[in-house]
Amino acid sequence: LQYPFLLPDHRISTSTTARAQFPPHNRPTRPEAMDQDTRQSELPKLTEKTAEASSASESGSSPGYSSWFGGRRTKVGPRIGPVQDHLDAGSDSDQSAEAILAKQHASEDGHAIKYRTCSWQKTAGLLFSEYICLAIMSFPWSYSILGLVPGLILTAVIALIVLYTWAPPLRFLTSCQQLTHCSSLILWQFCLRHPEVRDVCDIGQMLFWGKKWAWYATAVMFILNNTALHVLVGAKYLNTMTATDPVTCRTVVFSIVVTIICWLCSLPRTFDALSKAGTASAAFTFISVLLATIFAGIQAHPAGYDPRPSYVDESGVSHVGGNPIVTAVPLASTTFVAGMNAFLNISYTFIGQITLPSFIAEMKNPRDFPKALWAVTIGEIIVFSIVGGVIYAYTGNQYMTAPAFGSLEELYKKVSFSFMIPTLVFLGVLYASVSCRFLFFRLFRNNSKHIHENTLTGWGSWATILLVLWLLAFLIAELIPFFSSLLSLMSSLFDSFFGFIFWGVAYFRMRSADNTHGIPRSNKILDWASMALNIIIILTGVLFLTVGTYASVEGIIEEFEAGTVGKVFTCASNGI
Repeated sequence: LQYPFLLPDHRISTSTTARAQFPPHNRPTRPEAMDQDTRQSELPKLTEKTAEASSASESGSSPGYSSWFGGRRTKVGPRIGPVQDHLDAGSDSDQSAEAILAKQHASEDGHAIKYRTCSWQKTAGLLFSEYICLAIMSFPWSYSILGLVPGLILTAVIALIVLYTWAPPLRFLTSCQQLTHCSSLILWQFCLRHPEVRDVCDIGQMLFWGKKWAWYATAVMFILNNTALHVLVGAKYLNTMTATDPVTCRTVVFSIVVTIICWLCSLPRTFDALSKAGTASAAFTFISVLLATIFAGIQAHPAGYDPRPSYVDESGVSHVGGNPIVTAVPLASTTFVAGMNAFLNISYTFIGQITLPSFIAEMKNPRDFPKALWAVTIGEIIVFSIVGGVIYAYTGNQYMTAPAFGSLEELYKKVSFSFMIPTLVFLGVLYASVSCRFLFFRLFRNNSKHIHENTLTGWGSWATILLVLWLLAFLIAELIPFFSSLLSLMSSLFDSFFGFIFWGVAYFRMRSADNTHGIPRSNKILDWASMALNIIIILTGVLFLTVGTYASVEGIIEEFEAGTVGKVFTCASNGI
């Protein structure tokens, strides 16, 4: 093309898809297709128009969708490295991102199973199902440890930090990639630069210079990170709904039942097939937490209420009773371990970048991803703050449980907790599907018939991988049989990378690629501020990994020693 800067991608693309973005009546006429007189008269006009287009793009006045919400005029920066061998043998690192994406769409034509089929609305449904989840009910407990004011402040701060790893001001990244409203998404932008990546494991390998160990290390962290929580909470729900049976080992049996149900529900192979269920799951969860919030306000007293200011139970343990105690700041008796675990509980709920590359990899138009992201970000901040603050205000420190359903009277608890059933299953299904997907694509090459067709080998491999993942989840749930500490441990061990370290490294890798391609930076002060902020993000991840893990392990040891939780593979009820 004679005028490559008219293309959405900053690199020259000769793909038919790229050219097709300009309708015939708007497509620039090629000078060699004109006669000599026409060429001389039209060329200045073309040059003037393209200069105006370039100027509009640089000034941020593009007629396309606002870059805050993505859109077709979003510009894409240079790659940080070549296409990995295991990703797509048909892709060439010298091709533009637009050309690679076009190849992916073309390669799926005529196949029974297609992956790049999600609209941004369906992706939003998946995101809502991931964030509007049971972990919301750990916020009241976190606020009871941290105090209401620090808890709400930390909720906003963590949301902004996580949002930055999605959405830093673009002036911090590069003036050449400046979009309509000077905003971008680090993770999203990384996926746009490398459309062949399918999941966070591929990104992990690319960030660490294509090393295979980085892919496997990321995969192990991902697999251990999520599904066990849903086995644990599923058993907790069934124990809550049924009477305690001292004879049968119900907790283990319930965990096995939940594992089997989740495995069966995980069998659909595409996110497009899961998106409607995800939207329904988010809706049921919203109803559940809304009911819990209302019930906390209308019930006479929280569960376990005792009118005595202090009392000793039958076991000789001293307790604080009376009306709910709500504090604006942490109590003087709050330990570092308790405070850190409360902080990690909040962080775990917000940090969801782990699945986003997989969602983007199955979007028809990944440039539209920010629309879905902003919708869920606004929703989660509002819901998390209101639910956490209101339930804590009516429950207080001395009657708080995690999840907070346990602080409700028996009938209210069962009614509100029951609406959480779809999420207990679906969110585990979603994470299992993402985990299975990167193992499945690693097992079969992209051009394998087992990926795109309904073959016995393909479906058998898919089902077997899922079964192994859910059995592993069952084992973890039985070894760490308590909710808040499991959340804290997963947050410190894994979210340190998926929420912070990865995206700080991604920033510096993309910045290095921009420098290699000679992309200038217009504001030195913002550039230095950006580097400082991303160094802080990496150090925050290191803090999570070290101090956070220490606090989580200490909390687990304390709970075991105090006898407040069951033993491994316990038969005792874990109902709330």
